[in-house]
Order: sequence, then C-alpha cells, then structure tokens
Amino acid sequence: MIPRYTRSEMGRIWSEENRFRTWLKVEIAATETLAEAGIVPRQAAKAIRELADFRLERIRDIEAEVRHDVIAFTTAVAEFVGPESRWFHYGLTSNDVVDTAQALLIREASEIIAADLRQLSEVLERRAWEFKDTPMIGRTHGIHAEPITFGFKLANWYAEVQRDIDRFDRAAEEMRVGKFSGAVGTFAHLSPELEEKMCARLGIKVALGSSQVIQRDRHANYLATLAVIGCTLDKIATEIRHLQRTEVREAEEYFSEKQKGSSAMPHKRNPITAEQISGLARLVRSNAQAGFENVALWHERDISHSSVERVILPDSTILTDYMLNKTANLLDTMFVYPERMKANLESTGGLVFSGQLLLDLVEHGVSREAGYRLVQGHAMRAWREGLNFRELVTRDPELTRSVPAKVIQGAFELNRQLRNMDAIFAQVFKRKSDGKARGKNNAPRLTKTTGKRAARSKAS
Repeated sequence: MIPRYTRSEMGRIWSEENRFRTWLKVEIAATETLAEAGIVPRQAAKAIRELADFRLERIRDIEAEVRHDVIAFTTAVAEFVGPESRWFHYGLTSNDVVDTAQALLIREASEIIAADLRQLSEVLERRAWEFKDTPMIGRTHGIHAEPITFGFKLANWYAEVQRDIDRFDRAAEEMRVGKFSGAVGTFAHLSPELEEKMCARLGIKVALGSSQVIQRDRHANYLATLAVIGCTLDKIATEIRHLQRTEVREAEEYFSEKQKGSSAMPHKRNPITAEQISGLARLVRSNAQAGFENVALWHERDISHSSVERVILPDSTILTDYMLNKTANLLDTMFVYPERMKANLESTGGLVFSGQLLLDLVEHGVSREAGYRLVQGHAMRAWREGLNFRELVTRDPELTRSVPAKVIQGAFELNRQLRNMDAIFAQVFKRKSDGKARGKNNAPRLTKTTGKRAARSKAS
C-alpha cells in the first residue's frame, strides 16, 4: 500500500511558525559567523544563540503597526534577547534573511518531492514488469494502430518519470543557494568570504551574482520543473481516464465496495482520482506562469514577486507532493482487464496487422503502391461493412497468387509484433529481460488476480 500523502509534513514546512523559525536559523548562523570573524562580540553571539526566540502572535501585532514583516520579526526576537540584541541582524538586509531562509524551506520541500518521485518510479517499474507480456491495442489519434503491451505503456511512463527525476534534482540543486550580499548585492557591509562561510554553515551554496535578492530565473525554472512533473501526472491520469471509458474498459481506477459514483445513477464508476490529478496539474502549470513573470524586477529589486511567491511556492510544492502520492496510489491499486484488452485488440478482425502485411507483400516482389492499394481496399471494405479483414485478404486471388498463404498468415502473428519487448524493457530498466524472474506470458494469471490484488493493496 502506498503511504498516505504527506500533506501535513509539507504543510508544516510552509507554516508561518516554521518560516520564522527558519529566519531565526539564518540569523543565528550569520551572527555566529560574524563572531568568529571578530565583528560581533562572542558574548553577544552566545546570548543570541541561547535566548533568541519569538511568539508568533507578537510578530503579528508588531507587523500590524510597522507594516514590515522582517522588522516585526527582529523586534519580537530582540524582546527575548535583551541588550545584546543590538548585534542581531547586524550587517544584513531583509532579503539576506528572507531569500536564504526560503532556499532552506524549498530544500525541505524538495526532499519530500524527490522521495515521492522515487516512490512513483518504483510503482511504475513493478507494474510494468507485471504486464510486460499483456497484449493490448496501441492507439494513435484515438484510433487502433498496432499491438503493444500494457507493460510497454507503463514502461514509457517510467522512462518519463526518470527524466522528471533528473530535471527535478537539477532544479532543486539550483535553488540550494543563499545570499548575504546586502541591499544591492555589493557587500557594502560584509564580504564575499563571510557570505560563503554563512552559507556553508547552513549547508547551502552562494548565489553568485545576486542583487538585493536571489535572481528569480532560478525560481522560475524550479516552478517550471514542477509544472512538467504535473504534466507527466496529467498524462498518466488522462490515459487511465480514457482506458476506463465504457467503450474501452481496459483499466480502471480502484472502486471500493461502499463507494458511490453518482447520486442519480447507481451504476456509475467514475475516474474521480484521475480527474482530480488532471485538474490540479492545471494549477501547477498556471503557477509556473506567475514564476516567469517574477523574473523581471525593477533595477536591483522590487517586491512585485514577493506576494506571488507566498502563494505559488507553497501551493506548487504541496500540490506536487499530493499529486505524486495520488498517482502512485492510483497506479498501485488500479484494476487491469487483460481479457478486455485482448477483445479490443481482436475487435477489428485483424485490421491492425495491415502494416505488417504490406511489408510482407513488398518483400515478396509486390510494389509498395500496388500492395498499399490491395491492403487498403480490403481494410476499407472491412471497416465499412463490418467484415473480417483477415478473411478478406486470405481469399483474395490476386494476393494469394503473389504471396504464399503462410506469408499472409504470418502477417497476423501477434508475437511477431511484440518480439522486441524484452529488448525494450532491457533498455528502459537497464537490465536483461529474460522473462524468468518476473514472469513471462502471465496475462491469464493476471486476469484472475489483478482486481483482488488491487483490493488488498487498498486495504493494507
């Protein structure tokens, strides 16, 4: 069973209390670094480290008067520290604290999202191998194309999630930076050496080339990466929604015995989780657009980005965490119907093998133009009249005179279409696919157990 999504933990990270606690952590790191450099008295640094604290209600009261959150914070902390508080926030500007603390908060949030991505990856890998040899029809433009396996579809999603993981790791690392360069980034009161030591103390790197703020191209890239992850989850959810359609019914999100699908129609089993994922992905994508708008600030800084980030950074990380957990659980517990997949695959009477038949005709001396005309003619007739395409071509004297009957029959062999599945899985999962350890040709077994397995997963 996939663990419950970690909304409470992600919510704690972005809570007002934790935001100010992180500001305090930054302030103490800066003060202790300055004390080591002989700029701040060691006794003052000791007092700040031991006594610095705040009450959230007091910060709110002060801010209501001064209309400046950092001043309200430093004033509230000073009331705990006493006389040595004159060294608190020494040499710093507001965004030395705010932007550096924000980097620490994003680092915390990113650790959760990284774990969520690994969890989703593990579910996709396991279920891809489970259905590696379960045949189904591949569709292009929503129309039957050629055979694939359901495991192949899952392996495709797995490969995309690996790219999401790589992109996210890079974006999160780019955000793991702080700044203590002052009001316009020129180190008028401190020095680059002190900034480097302060950041090292906090476990982050220096944001090279800052002004009063860390430049927002980093944030835009981070939010865009979350949006791309959301696109992947939307893609998976949309496909499951299509596969659950009554006319298709090849896969279905878990539906419990007591669950209700409609207030008016008792028969309904709706893909509500998949639809929720698709909807929330739109919010994350829209937040990325706001992040793009934040890159262009006036001169060395304005605050047009600040109010926006108070919404989009918590919301985007919380939503991504939520969607990743919901998607992993959706995939882990979904019902899969191999027999329905087989029936849909065979529903067009062999039309989906027309491409292979054309290639076989060409290999036996028929021109591509003539072969295409012959094959398409039978395909269109089978489509219009509801006839069996395979029977039409095997009874065509023009075809049987040109090509041996066994060649025509061979064009309709399913295993021939899927013969490279082991090689594909070896590429995607970077291991040899021998069909032994994970089970080969196991679709009949899955037909009987998949639904029960999903039910057990949901209940465990």
